[in-house]
Amino acid sequence: MSSEPHTIFPAQARWEGPGTSRIPFKVYTDEALHRKELERFFYQKHWCYVGLEAEIPNAGDFKRTAIGERSVVMVRDAGGGINVIENVCAHRGMQFCRERSGNRKELVCPYHQWNYSLKGELQGVPFRRGVKQDGKVHGGMPADFDPAEHSLNKLKVATRGGVVFASFDHGVEPFEDFLGPEILAYFDRLFDGRKLTLLGYNRQRIPGNWKLMQENIKDPYHPGLLHTWFVTFGLWRADNKSELTMDARHRHAAMVSTRGQAGKAGQVTQVSSFKESMQLEDPRFLDIVPEPWWGGPTAVMMTLFPSVILQQQVNSVSTRHIQPAGHGAFDFVWTHFGFADDTEEMTQRRLRQANLFGPAGFVSADDGEVIEFSQQGFEQKPFHRALAELGGREVGNTDHMVTETLIRGMYQYWREVMEHGDAPQDKAGG
Repeated sequence: MSSEPHTIFPAQARWEGPGTSRIPFKVYTDEALHRKELERFFYQKHWCYVGLEAEIPNAGDFKRTAIGERSVVMVRDAGGGINVIENVCAHRGMQFCRERSGNRKELVCPYHQWNYSLKGELQGVPFRRGVKQDGKVHGGMPADFDPAEHSLNKLKVATRGGVVFASFDHGVEPFEDFLGPEILAYFDRLFDGRKLTLLGYNRQRIPGNWKLMQENIKDPYHPGLLHTWFVTFGLWRADNKSELTMDARHRHAAMVSTRGQAGKAGQVTQVSSFKESMQLEDPRFLDIVPEPWWGGPTAVMMTLFPSVILQQQVNSVSTRHIQPAGHGAFDFVWTHFGFADDTEEMTQRRLRQANLFGPAGFVSADDGEVIEFSQQGFEQKPFHRALAELGGREVGNTDHMVTETLIRGMYQYWREVMEHGDAPQDKAGG
């Protein structure tokens, strides 16, 4: 009797009924589904995170990054405008930008020296008029060659509060509509118009499906179980005053938490990750100073589907960019930032607290490891399914953390788009 996967599994993921509380492992392991996800979530009808304006403060500054699995360049032109350009030369298709960042007066492909403006417009083509030799002109582009028809692929750009998003789809809905009013309010709480300052980066390759990082931040109760640091020092506990809010389509979410008991963890002996004897060698890691813009919550973690997590965890603020690399891995780029009006003491505090995060962070190292182990389990047993039924099987906002409702909500949206191609413009157009 054959046990080959292709004789057992259908081309699409098989869900147990119309709900999303039982997630097929195939959602994480099927390469064809992954390619479809890239098209429907990263390349069509969605805004994706690109970077911060503070990363390219001057004319000619650029940053190479990615949307989905496509390389793009964010660049500031001479007029101060921000452009996002696909990193593919219009001539022979080379990824012309190889540096991670820098400053250029123009963009030049090293292969054949095609030259573009900082807006992506073709400016020069070597030997366009041919080469004159012995009274004859050899070669050259055809007489009807029009440089205006051979610009780089320019993406639609949206900036808000110093953050840059872009879309390959020029018909994408307005950025504010994409977020929705509930999530936009939390976005504007963090990016409230103050000038941002760049503090640094962490980068890692995580061997797991890209959606697992979205799930990880939409899972509000694991930090008090998995993360010894969080539970022992009381930064994030399941019984903290909290709120979980989604946009109307359940793709984006905000996890809002307020630290209680003056940061003490109390007795949590039923949780094995709690280590009562653990002490900090440097108590400044808990040197937390409330900031006026918080408005109460000590932590707000926003997941903007599909590409980014926006983090405020006490005084540490950062963006976390998800860049898929096949169905079983993704690059994860943390951009730590502050504000131009920060004191030097606050800047140092933000940097110290950033040690909780990144690939070797006191907290985030745990997440990278469990995502890797989860992916290994999915690949081992691809016909099985995950269970996300804590708090019920329904989808909705809550005022507590003991729930997986945000994960169910994300997959409700995932099924809508993957199975029906449904996105906001489709609904609006009937």
